[in-house]
Amino acid sequence: MSANQKKLLPLMLVLVMLTGLVGCGTQVPSGHRGVFYYKFGDGTEMGKIYPEGFNWHLPWNNIFVYKVQLEERKEDLTVLSSDGASIGLEVSIWFRPEAARLDSLQVTVGPNYYNVAIAPALRGVARSVVGQYKPEEIYSTKREAIANGILTELQGMMKAKFISIENVITRNVRLPARISEAINAKLAADQEQQKMEFVLLKEKSEAERKRIEAKGIADFQKIVSAGLTPSLLKWKGIEATEKLASSPNAKIVVIGSAKDGLPIILGNQ
Repeated sequence: MSANQKKLLPLMLVLVMLTGLVGCGTQVPSGHRGVFYYKFGDGTEMGKIYPEGFNWHLPWNNIFVYKVQLEERKEDLTVLSSDGASIGLEVSIWFRPEAARLDSLQVTVGPNYYNVAIAPALRGVARSVVGQYKPEEIYSTKREAIANGILTELQGMMKAKFISIENVITRNVRLPARISEAINAKLAADQEQQKMEFVLLKEKSEAERKRIEAKGIADFQKIVSAGLTPSLLKWKGIEATEKLASSPNAKIVVIGSAKDGLPIILGNQ
């Protein structure tokens, strides 16, 4: 061995030792947690969840790393309505494992828990819930009810598997062409009917307004007619005659010639 090789030997030994030390641990990224596994011991360590950062262990042991941040998956499903129609439905599900129970999740389901537990349950629950509704309800008015029904059932099923289901959203409902056309025709007919009902209501309101107006005019005329007695009319005629007679305009006054005995006044202005 040359002198240069002898000088490099300590450095090489240090590098080998550092490489070995780095290999004796597992890096747990941000937003993740770990579950320790003893290869030659009791297996999965229960009761302790390993935090973010680098965790030392012997090279033959292992730490299973789980993402505990919220995740979303989309499932494109084909389900049947209550009347047997085939419905296409896209479902988004938000989920995460229960961080404090990762050890239990590890020994019961494992890291592939979405494909093993969530996805099959989601498909079954979606078919069960959607099967309670008609195509037009799935397409329009019951989407929120369907999503809530799926969410509630999934939460109950996944709780026993140490998985938290945060939310379920249904979207992109696809109906057979004949059903879609029938629904659109029904919606158009409903809108036309609502339009006609509005027009009829408007005409009815206008007719009621005119009836009330006519009744008011009739009542007014009745009140006025009841107060116009012959004596009152004669008295108003006398008052008018006096005012005309006292005016400066040139006139001719004929006494007693009118039907009611009031003077007749003839004037050129």
